[in-house]
Amino acid sequence: MTRAFRIIAAAACIALFQTVLTAADAASVAAGPAGDAFYTPPAPLPKGPRGSVIWTRPLDGTMALPSARTNTLVLYRSVGGKGESVAVSGTVSIPQGDPPRGGWPVITWTHGTTGLAPVCAPSRDTDTGPEHAYIAVIRTLLDSFVKRGYAIVASDYAGLGTPGDHPFLQGVPTGRNALDMLRAARVIAPAIGKRYAVMGHSQGGQVDLFAAAQGPRYASEFRLVGNVAFAPGSHIAGRLNTVMASPKTELALPYVLYTLGSYAKTNSSIDLTRILTPQALSHMPDLFEGCMTRALSQGYWSTAIAKDQFVAKPDVRAFLKMASRNEPGTLRIFAPTLIMQGTGDVTVLPGDTDDVAKQLCFRGNRLDYRPVADADHDGSMEKGGAAALAWIDARFKGEWAANNCRSLPKAGK
Repeated sequence: MTRAFRIIAAAACIALFQTVLTAADAASVAAGPAGDAFYTPPAPLPKGPRGSVIWTRPLDGTMALPSARTNTLVLYRSVGGKGESVAVSGTVSIPQGDPPRGGWPVITWTHGTTGLAPVCAPSRDTDTGPEHAYIAVIRTLLDSFVKRGYAIVASDYAGLGTPGDHPFLQGVPTGRNALDMLRAARVIAPAIGKRYAVMGHSQGGQVDLFAAAQGPRYASEFRLVGNVAFAPGSHIAGRLNTVMASPKTELALPYVLYTLGSYAKTNSSIDLTRILTPQALSHMPDLFEGCMTRALSQGYWSTAIAKDQFVAKPDVRAFLKMASRNEPGTLRIFAPTLIMQGTGDVTVLPGDTDDVAKQLCFRGNRLDYRPVADADHDGSMEKGGAAALAWIDARFKGEWAANNCRSLPKAGK
C-alpha cells in the first residue's frame, strides 16, 4: 500500500467515523415535551458544548415551511449576553428528495425584531400569533429557498422562546446563537452539509453580519460561502439622539428602549435611572406585554412623547461605547456580502444603510449593495427575495461575486 493510498484510506475512515457518530447522535436525541413546556430547559442546564442538542420534536407552528420534507423544533445550547451558557430554541427545515453530494447546502436565517418576551419567538408563532404578519413574510421567503434545495435553520435567539434576557442588538451573542444553530441542525439532520450562508432581516440583518464575521473562527468546522442582509439594523447612537430630541411620538422609540434595556442588563455600567425618567422606568415592563406590534400600536409607548422619557442630562457614555461595538459597519467579513435596502423603508433608514455599505467597503469587504426601489421595511425581502436566491445560488456554485464598492448606489435621498 502506497503512502498516498494510506492517507486517502485514513481520511475516508475518519469521515466515515464522523458520519457514524453524527448519525448516532441524531438517533439518541431526546424527545422534548409537548406545548410550551418544550421551551423550559432542564434546571440546572446539563453540561455540553455549544450547539449540542437538549431535545427536539416535530414543528407544528407557522415556521414549519410548507415545501419542506421535515420541520423540526429544537432546543440547543448556546450563549447569552454575558457569555453564559443558555438554552436557545430554533427550527430546522429539510428539503424534499435526496441530498446532493456533500450534504444539503444550508442557510442559517436570522429574523428581525419580534419583541422581548418568550412568546415573541418565531418558532412559537401561530395563525393568530402576535407577530404573525411578519412571520408570514419570512415563511414565504424561506419556503422559496427550501423549494430550491436549501436546508433552513433558524434560531429564535437567547431569551425568545426560552426564559431569560434577550440580548437585543448585541451582535456577538446573537450571531453565535445563529452559528450554534448550524451545529445543532447537523446533529439532528446529518444530511446537512458543512457549506453555509447566513441571511437575515432588520435586527437579523445586524445579526447576519456579525454571524458572518465570526463564523470562520467561531464555527471553523463549517465553510461560509456568503451572507445576505436585508435592511440591517445600525446607527444605534443616532437613533438614541433622534428620540431624545424629538417633541413627538416616534416609531423608533420602542426599538431604542429595547436596546437600552438589553444593554443595561448585560453591562452594569449602564444606569437607566440616569437616562430615563421615573415615569419611563415605570413603563419599561410594558415592553414585555405582547410583542413588537403591540409596543408600536398600543399602550403607553405608542403615544409617549419621545424626548419626555429622558432626564435633563442623560448619562449615556457607557451605552454609546457598547453601541459602537455593535455597529455592523465596523466588521471585517471574509466572504462575499449582499445588502438589500428598500428605498421606502421608514424603520431602517435608507441613508443609514448607505452609510453601513460605505463603512464596510472602507474596511475591505467584498460587497454587492442593492437598493430596492419603492420597497418598505418588509418589502426588501418581498421584492428582493428572488435576487437574493439567485445570489446565494451563485455563491454555492463557486461563482465570482460582484463588488460595487467603487461606485456604490444610494437607497437614501
